Amino acid sequence: MKRKMRFIPWRNQLHRLQLPYYFSSRKVKDRLFCYVFEHDRKALLQLYNALNHTDYQDEQALQIVTLDGVVYMAMNNDVAFLLVSTLNLYEHQCTLCPNLPLRFLLYIAAEYEGLVVKMKANIYGRSLIRLPAPQCVVFYNGDEEVADEQYLCLTDAFTAEDGTKPESCLELTVRMLNINQGRNSDLMAACKRLDEYSRFVGQIKHYRQNGFSTDQSIDAAVLYCIDHGIMDDILLPFRAEVKKMLLTEYNERKYMRMFRKEAREEGLAEGRAEGRAEGRAKGQTEERKRLLNTMLQNGASAEQLSELTGISVSEIENICQTK
Repeated sequence: MKRKMRFIPWRNQLHRLQLPYYFSSRKVKDRLFCYVFEHDRKALLQLYNALNHTDYQDEQALQIVTLDGVVYMAMNNDVAFLLVSTLNLYEHQCTLCPNLPLRFLLYIAAEYEGLVVKMKANIYGRSLIRLPAPQCVVFYNGDEEVADEQYLCLTDAFTAEDGTKPESCLELTVRMLNINQGRNSDLMAACKRLDEYSRFVGQIKHYRQNGFSTDQSIDAAVLYCIDHGIMDDILLPFRAEVKKMLLTEYNERKYMRMFRKEAREEGLAEGRAEGRAEGRAKGQTEERKRLLNTMLQNGASAEQLSELTGISVSEIENICQTK
């Protein structure tokens, strides 16, 4: 559906249109990771300290700036907050995606746009607009084997077809941490809540690997963690909400796997169809060559065959030479 044009006061024309204009109005379902850390500033500050080897104590200094209830270019970020001149973007991932730097770049641009509007700053003015430095972190707990820590770079997307990398004035680095149970032990020791989250998700995986359904695995993991004092302050009062979040996540993963499978099958089907068409075309070409060679061998001249078939004399002579 096309958007209607709207009047923009001249005072606002120095800025791009405000964020709600660019964002869809549909709600984003909460992820458990987002729920755990965005709703617990103390845990979020502890996570920041663990990642940056700092010791900040005032959780009220955190300013949550996650773009709530909106999706930017079909991509949402789990947690975004400002602290000591940094814009921290944290995202939880259960699948590997080489396009994470690009996604973060788009999200950062949206965040900066919102900050500029709030500051009523003039991006065309002579005064420098001071911005918080971005820090992009991905917490991965998927099933594929990855290193405890690795970095994804935007410049990897600038690789040409011949494998060369042209010079670029732009770079964005994403820090990806493996938070599966048993990985990044130092980080887990420094952030209790992250360790609890990792152990909880690890229990769900454990039960699923032992033949439990997703629904049963979540119930069993919740009971196990409550019995062992793992995230019990969340699981006891919000058990139903947590289960709903997790079922939504697992259903989305299942849908994406089905989507990728269908895409692969569609690609294979197209490949087979193209292969059949190519085979038929090649067969027709070979049959035409065979017939022309037979007629040439039976005494017909290239000029006569050209008049009969509409094929040029030079092409017929070439076929005769390659028979």
